[in-house]
Amino acid sequence: MGKVLLIIGDAAEVTDTLYPYFRVQEDGYECVVAGPEKRVYHLVQHDRHADWDITIESKGYNFPSDIAFRDVKPDEYVGLIISGGRAPEYLRYDQDLMAITRHFAESGKAIGSVCHGIEIIAAADVIRGKRVTTVAKCQYDAEFSGGLYEDSEVVVDGNLVTARTFWDNAPWMREFMKLLNAAQDGLGE
Repeated sequence: MGKVLLIIGDAAEVTDTLYPYFRVQEDGYECVVAGPEKRVYHLVQHDRHADWDITIESKGYNFPSDIAFRDVKPDEYVGLIISGGRAPEYLRYDQDLMAITRHFAESGKAIGSVCHGIEIIAAADVIRGKRVTTVAKCQYDAEFSGGLYEDSEVVVDGNLVTARTFWDNAPWMREFMKLLNAAQDGLGE
């Protein structure tokens, strides 16, 4: 079917990462995990407590990347998934990742972003004029970068599928897979 690139780093959210990792494989795609380096990363779990104003973070699983950003050949991939968590806060400074993200946007290949993943696509300057959603505390990142923020579980605009948080993973991946499979079906005709 093709390969899908999944972006992670230290402090990527565990559910934002593992749900799409397994979901794309269910439809026969190979999921290749990319990080700043080829190594094991530390995923985190986020939770809200009634007496806290911010998210509480605790250690999740360790998860290996298959490839470093600098070694990715974007033409080999049919889709891009950007995990959330705190990882995008520092990953957005990686110029190789910015080039990868722009390639997917410019070529019209499917891009899925959840939660703080918006910080990567915003930094790559590929959301201007596009409808997007993200976790509420990243609304500013979306709007400051020219995105049109909507508070919805999932928003599809062209090749871009965005979701707020891991609570929206099912509708997010349902829409991402529709886009990815439609593109693959078009290649087979």
